[in-house]
Amino acid sequence: MASADVQLPAVRDYEQVDRDIIATLGFTKKWFIGLAVAIVAMLCGASAWIYQIYWGLGQAGYEPPVMWGNYIITFVFWVGIGHAGTLISAILYLFRAGFRTSIYRAAEAMTVFAVMTAGLFPIIHIGRPWKFFWLIPYPNWRLLWPNFKSPLVWDVFAISTYLTISTTFLFIGLIPDFAVLRDKETNPTRKRVYSILSLGWRNSDREWRHFAKAYLFLAAFSTPLVLSVHSVVSFDFAMALTPGWHASIFPPYFVAGAIFSGFAMVWTIAIPMRKWFKLEHYITLNHLDATAKVVLFTSMVVGCAYLIEFFIAWYSSVRAEQEFFYNRVFGQWWWAAWIMLLCNMSLPMSLWSQKLRRNPAWLFILSIFINIGMWFERFVIVVPSLSHEFEPWQWGSYTPSWIDMSFLVGSFGWFFMWFLLFVKQMPVMAIMELKEIVTPRFKSGHGGGHH
Repeated sequence: MASADVQLPAVRDYEQVDRDIIATLGFTKKWFIGLAVAIVAMLCGASAWIYQIYWGLGQAGYEPPVMWGNYIITFVFWVGIGHAGTLISAILYLFRAGFRTSIYRAAEAMTVFAVMTAGLFPIIHIGRPWKFFWLIPYPNWRLLWPNFKSPLVWDVFAISTYLTISTTFLFIGLIPDFAVLRDKETNPTRKRVYSILSLGWRNSDREWRHFAKAYLFLAAFSTPLVLSVHSVVSFDFAMALTPGWHASIFPPYFVAGAIFSGFAMVWTIAIPMRKWFKLEHYITLNHLDATAKVVLFTSMVVGCAYLIEFFIAWYSSVRAEQEFFYNRVFGQWWWAAWIMLLCNMSLPMSLWSQKLRRNPAWLFILSIFINIGMWFERFVIVVPSLSHEFEPWQWGSYTPSWIDMSFLVGSFGWFFMWFLLFVKQMPVMAIMELKEIVTPRFKSGHGGGHH
């Protein structure tokens, strides 16, 4: 009977944990190819940014009334990706969910780099990125404060808070592992760097007690961020009167969608990593089965939110809302809405099958579909609402330009570049926490007993 058992039966002893995880830090040809592809994609986005700065924001494909486009869509997408890391690290830690142990380090790193990626888009969206600091409240020579009614300012607070806490949480968890790398390292320069990063860790009982208290505090402090940060992002839309946006369901709907897409990205990262680094005995089928159940649950929550939106539009008897939701599914943007419904509602229902929940190839394919579906969910929220507001004479369209698509490709290149650099400099799994669930082997004494 399959279960989310946290044991690692194929791991024999602590030395094997050190050896296997440290082996992932070695450079390989596949890693260099992946890094090169990521850098090329990033440079594609960087080139588009330079072009846009020179020629102006009009190159972005914006056309009245759709003055929010790919930048805000992709911003919300990447903020959502970052939520699974905090959920796995903090909330599942508080609930003592054992299946988090093997995947939470990669998920934490994913969170930091996803938030770094999301933080670029409000800066890109303002058109004059060199003046981004005007969004930050500080005493300035103009004696002006930012407009706190502006969603851009809300995003600045959400991103800066989330990035600070996530980075701190990641670093605190890495301290014991830095000490392991310090003790195993033979290169004097790297050994010195790891010594500084480990903050003099000596593995004493006193250090572990302080570490456990600090980690528990950060987990409890980070938990509200999972709910609050994406709720603030949802207020970018929910505070407006635009049809399709003015809904109180947006905060929980956005949080559930963020966890859903974040877990999908964990699969996108962890399943190839499991294969290429030969970590099948650390990320077991039981771990994948447990994460699949979370994805199935959040898919049903998101699907329920979709249906509630249609019900409320019908029940409200507001003609603009009813026409908008009809247009979303059967009108101008039907193709985007049906991609969203297929990828986020229909395909995840396959996870009711235990056989598919324990099939890494299917989970990886499904993760790609979910990521596509969640990007189109944000597209369906942003573009159809702005293009089909109250007055027919205001209705319009939106066609992404090559600049928009270059930024989308560049954001993935930026994200994967940082993640690939991370996995070759720092342990991709928590060495010390893995040892806690490895059954210790006792040596036999002279009398045949165990000590």
